[in-house]
Amino acid sequence: QVQLAEPGGGLVQAGGSLRLSCVAFGRAYSSHAMGWLLLAPGKTCEFVAGIRRRGGNTYYAHSVQGRFTISRDNAKSTVYLQVDSLKPEDTAVYCCAGDQGGTYIYTRGSAYDFWGQGTQVTVSS
Repeated sequence: QVQLAEPGGGLVQAGGSLRLSCVAFGRAYSSHAMGWLLLAPGKTCEFVAGIRRRGGNTYYAHSVQGRFTISRDNAKSTVYLQVDSLKPEDTAVYCCAGDQGGTYIYTRGSAYDFWGQGTQVTVSS
């Protein structure tokens, strides 16, 4: 079983940047596809970005393309989400999640097998 921890959230002004980290504890981390999803007030869980197990393929929600970048360092068992040009509507709890399969990037939250607790990102106007 893989456990995930997500340091790196915080309060930032509109137009600012943050780098979110998701550290994995457990075996076989590098064989899993990973994703970042968000939970905003009054909304259901939304896909943000995903990366396949070897890191060569990524996929983004349309709303964050060009502003967010997902990457992973399998040697450090860490996946990152660089968030730039933040907007107040980006305010949410950001969660990382893993899929044991590793081959596909899923946009449905229900497709992921394990989750971190989430980190709050608040963007002030």
